Amino acid sequence: MRFERELHTYAEPISADELMEGSIYFFLNFVDEEMLIPTMETVVYIGENLEPGDEDRVYFQDIGSFNRGVRYDGDGDGEHAVFQTGSKHEIGHVFNFEHALDQLLACSLRRGRTTGTNQPSGKVPISRGESKKTNCE
Repeated sequence: MRFERELHTYAEPISADELMEGSIYFFLNFVDEEMLIPTMETVVYIGENLEPGDEDRVYFQDIGSFNRGVRYDGDGDGEHAVFQTGSKHEIGHVFNFEHALDQLLACSLRRGRTTGTNQPSGKVPISRGESKKTNCE
């Protein structure tokens, strides 16, 4: 199987204005400076400013608990769920499927150029608690 796809040299994360409640998005980050080791998490956008006093806050929920029917304001009945919130002005790591795929394909090309294979060479230092956003200027 072979396909062609035009890849941009820059990331195209979703903008806060494009977020739709109940829609699926992908948190895409890289753990290394060379952007050779991606991490990706599937999430559901559940809304903005859900708590009193919130201003410009966006909320996401893990896909597993969302599919089990756990909701942010509901009685989870002890159900485990992961809710993440942040500024709607700092969502450069949030992508729709197609744009996340573009970043993963670009990563695959970088990995191939780095070693001639699709594997990073040597050990890559990983800092716990830190990640690199795919925003590239």
